[in-house]
Amino acid sequence: MPDRSRRATADRIAARQRARFLAGRYGRALRESRLALRLSQAAAADRAGVSQSFWSALERGNGTVASLETLAACAAAVGGQLAAYVEARPGAELPRDIEHLRRQELVVRLARQGGWRARPERPIDPAWSRSRSIDLLLERTIAARREVAVIEIEDWLADVGAVMRGLEDKVAAIRRETRADQVAGLLLLRATLRNRKVTAELAGLLETRFPGAGSAWLRALIYATHPMPTGDGWLWTSVSGDRVIAPRLSPAGRSPRPRPAQAR
Repeated sequence: MPDRSRRATADRIAARQRARFLAGRYGRALRESRLALRLSQAAAADRAGVSQSFWSALERGNGTVASLETLAACAAAVGGQLAAYVEARPGAELPRDIEHLRRQELVVRLARQGGWRARPERPIDPAWSRSRSIDLLLERTIAARREVAVIEIEDWLADVGAVMRGLEDKVAAIRRETRADQVAGLLLLRATLRNRKVTAELAGLLETRFPGAGSAWLRALIYATHPMPTGDGWLWTSVSGDRVIAPRLSPAGRSPRPRPAQAR
């Protein structure tokens, strides 16, 4: 008979290690969000209804014994959601960072075919001590016209409104500082089941906010002879991060299988 007590002990150790890992991810994300808002630990703690010392402990990754309610309140105090911190905050190590970088690499290789020059993590307000950055900025000249694409990559759609506002702000910032003939934004979403459900529910909103056809954006990335769409657009990336896929949402929210593109 299997030794169940030994198995239970091993599971407990694994769970404890996983909890410490997640607490560390949460703490780094909490700190990044607080600094982005230029809040002191005391001010952020006051918003969340906890002590400064407790907040400090969370940022150091010592939140394994805190309740989910408390963790969620602290995340909300700096404008975030607990699920997003656990799964998809920039300060997290693996697996989020590697998935994000895979998609940057994929788009860089695709865009090279279309004659684009890529600038990953391009800062837009370097005067800040922690500047915001664009995930990927693409530039090229086609038919004597300079085009600039502002690309944001999202693995986890935690707050759709914030994602849309963030992309709009970054596109506006680039338009103010560049002399390009055309500047537009492109959102890349990881095609997880959850993200597909969210986009299906918000099909009408997405089609209104992102009028640039995904298929046209895909052609513009890959072919130097295809101009960039005038409107912002969005594309899927496969869950594994090896393909870019154009969405085709109907009013009912159904998405037929489009032809994917792979980097050569």
